[in-house]
Amino acid sequence: VQLQASGGGLVQAGDSLRLTCAAATSGRAFGTYAAGWFRQAPGKEREFVAAIYGAATYYAESVRGRFTISNDNARNSMYLQMNSLKPEDSANYFCAAGSDGNFAAIVAGRASSWGQGTLVTVSA
Repeated sequence: VQLQASGGGLVQAGDSLRLTCAAATSGRAFGTYAAGWFRQAPGKEREFVAAIYGAATYYAESVRGRFTISNDNARNSMYLQMNSLKPEDSANYFCAAGSDGNFAAIVAGRASSWGQGTLVTVSA
């Protein structure tokens, strides 16, 4: 599956952004893949943000309660709604998907497909 992330930008602390990950699949619904969002700030390692498979979701502690991950099978897209943004949320955000429904693998960062990043910058 090919992934393309978009929706990043420059916002102020407390603002919201919605990231979109558009998937190109071989006729298979994107919702049948375990998928997720990751981020990497300059000088830091990539970190897990959120994962989704079917109705199951899981979030990193740092974003739980502020971010929401969702799928739209009709559009073969995945979203990350980010509310109450903080400067420490500034990073390049990547979407990723597994080849199957292995949810735990996505949480662990073991994805078979990665999209390019979309930059989120949150000013204080």
